[in-house]
Amino acid sequence: MLTSTIDQAHYRTVMGHLPTGVVALSGITPDAEHPCGLVVGTFQSLSLDPPLVSFSVAHTSTSWPKVRAAGRLCASILAAGQEPICRALSSKQPNKFADIDWTLSQTGSPRITGAHAYVDCEITHELDGGDHTIVIARILHMDTGHGEPLVFHQGRLGGIRQLTAA
Repeated sequence: MLTSTIDQAHYRTVMGHLPTGVVALSGITPDAEHPCGLVVGTFQSLSLDPPLVSFSVAHTSTSWPKVRAAGRLCASILAAGQEPICRALSSKQPNKFADIDWTLSQTGSPRITGAHAYVDCEITHELDGGDHTIVIARILHMDTGHGEPLVFHQGRLGGIRQLTAA
């Protein structure tokens, strides 16, 4: 068995060459004063039959346990220009949704207004993924939104055209 030590900084540099979408995961529990949420760059389709998605969340996330407690969540695939939403949901402030425009989705989860697309889902499985938890969720409802997606590439946020023109 080949074992090697991968330098974490080098790992981040190499993996940073892969552009990723920016997805806001949000939920709300009945006893909460306001919605809870976080941002992931690992959201992806997993299965057509049954319709499933997957994403990964760091074990250190303090927001994931709150979203998980809701059982259902909305994955708002952020649109170019929604960088302030990404920053707000990546912050440690107690009410991350204070300055975010949102509505309730068909399944009762916070849906971010103006997002590129929406996927309402229900958590079905959680698996160990090293320093992350891999989450599998069943799609309940989905739809497209507006504009082009917000993308993270080599440490920068922007629209696809904006990042490729730089």
